[in-house]
Amino acid sequence: MTRRALVSVYDKTEIVSICTGLVKLGYEIVSSGGTSATLTEAGIAHVKVESLTGFPEMLDGRVKTLHPAIHAGILADRSKQPHLDSLRAHNISLIDVVICNLYPFESDPSVELIDVGGPVMVRAAAKNHASVTVLIDPRDYETVLSELWATSEVSDETRRRLAAKAFRHTGAYDVAIASWMAGVSHDEHSDHVPADQLLPETIELHLERAETLRYGENPHQVGARYRILGHQSWADTAVQLGGKAMSYLNVYDADVAWRLVHDLGDEPAAAVIKHANPCGAAVGPDIESAYRKAHSGDPVSAFGGIIAVNRRVGEALAEQIAGTFTEVLIAPDYDEDALELLLERKSMRVLQARRPGRSARHFRSIDGGLLVQSSDRADAGLESQASWKVVSRAQPDDTMTRNLDLAWRVCAHVSSNAIVIATDNSAVGVGGGQQSRLDSARLAVAKAGDRSRGAVAASDAFFPFRDGLDTLAEAGIRAVIQTGGSVRDDEVIAAADEYGMVLVTTGIRHFRH
Repeated sequence: MTRRALVSVYDKTEIVSICTGLVKLGYEIVSSGGTSATLTEAGIAHVKVESLTGFPEMLDGRVKTLHPAIHAGILADRSKQPHLDSLRAHNISLIDVVICNLYPFESDPSVELIDVGGPVMVRAAAKNHASVTVLIDPRDYETVLSELWATSEVSDETRRRLAAKAFRHTGAYDVAIASWMAGVSHDEHSDHVPADQLLPETIELHLERAETLRYGENPHQVGARYRILGHQSWADTAVQLGGKAMSYLNVYDADVAWRLVHDLGDEPAAAVIKHANPCGAAVGPDIESAYRKAHSGDPVSAFGGIIAVNRRVGEALAEQIAGTFTEVLIAPDYDEDALELLLERKSMRVLQARRPGRSARHFRSIDGGLLVQSSDRADAGLESQASWKVVSRAQPDDTMTRNLDLAWRVCAHVSSNAIVIATDNSAVGVGGGQQSRLDSARLAVAKAGDRSRGAVAASDAFFPFRDGLDTLAEAGIRAVIQTGGSVRDDEVIAAADEYGMVLVTTGIRHFRH
C-alpha cells in the first residue's frame, strides 16, 4: 500500500530536502498552494490536494484542506476495521505523514494571517500520532528521515514527541491570536494600555524554554530561562562572546543592569549591579568616565558584580574593567582590541546586546498562580520636571536638579526601602532592602562617607518620620527627592527648612520588593 505525506507549509525551509527523501522512500506527496509551486519548481512529483478532494482552492485560499478526503485520511484509527472500511467505501486514502507549519501571525498580526486549515490539520495528525507523524519544525525533518531509512518506520517515541510539540505549536498560535484580539501586547507601554486590557479576566501566556542555565539561584537548584512565545527580549538576541555559561543569577542581574543603564537617559552611562541592586551608576561626558564613577560608587561591592554600559567598549574602557573581577559585562558593541583583552578574563561573561524593551505587565509567582501588575517605569514622574513640587523654602539649582534626576532613576531599581545618595551625576551611596527607611538612610550615608557632603538623595517612598531626613541632613545632604504623601509631611518639610535643605516631592512611589 502506497504511503502518503501531506505537505502544506508557510515556512519552506528544507521542504525540498525532506520531500526528496520521502519520494526516495516510496512516499506519494500530496500538496497545495504555494508549497505545490515550490515542489513543482524543484521537480518533485506530487499530487495536488484538489485531486483528492474534488474541489479547487476556494475563497482566496481560505479553504484548501478542510475536506473529509483529507481529514478522514489523517484521523482514521488503523486498529479499527470499521474505520478502514469507511475509507474504502468512500475511496479515501490513508495519510501517514503531515508536514505543516502555520501562517506567521506574530510577524504581522491580522485577520488574514489567522490560519484555520493548518491548525486543524496539525491537531488531527497529532491526535492520531499512534499512526501519523506530524512535523511542524524543519529541525525535526532529519530525525524522521533517518528513522525511516533505518527501519522504514518512525518510532512510537518520536511520533509522540512530535505530537506534543505540535499541540504546543497550535496552543501558542491560539494564545498569540487571543492576546492580539484582546488588544494588548506584552511589549507595549503600560501607561498607554487601558486597565481592562492590561488586566483582563484571562491572560494567555505561552512560555518556551530559551536556554538551560548552569543552575538555579543556588547550585542545588536547576534553572532555565523561558521566553513568552512570540516576544523577543534583549536576552533572546544577545550574543555571548566569551566566558562561562550563564547561571540563573547571572541572567537576572544582567537584566537589572541592562534596564537600569538605559533608564539613566541617552548620555554615556554605566551601572554596576550586585545581588539585583545597584552598587554604582553614573553618567558622564564619555563612557570611560561614566564607568569610572559608577565603579567608585562602591568598589568593594563591585567585586564580582555585573557591569552594563550603553556605549561601545573600546580598549581604554576594557583596561579599566579588566582590573576588577566581574561576572558579566554587557554592552551594545566592542572594539576588536577591547574584546581581545576582555576575553583573556576566562571567568567574565561578555555579552553584546540590543536595547531592552519595555513590558506592559509585570509577573511574580506565588503559590498556585501569579501576581500581575502594570510595569513600573524608572522615569515615572520625570517626563516633565515641572511636575515636581518643591515644598521647601530652599530652591534647587541646575546641578542639584540634575543629580536629583539621577538619584530618582537609580532609586527605582533598588530594593525597598530605598535611599540613594548622588553627586557629580553618580550614585555614591545606596541603602536598600531594609525594613526601616531610617536604616536605609544610615546605610546609604555609611556607603557614601564624606561624599555625602553637598550631595543629594532620593527616597523611593515618603518619609514616615523626620528621622530619616535628620540622618541625611547630618551627613551633609543638601537636597532630597521623595514621593510625599505622609501624614507627617509637615514635620518632614519643617525639618528640611530647619536645615536649609531642598525638598522635592514627585507624587510617584517606586517600591521594588
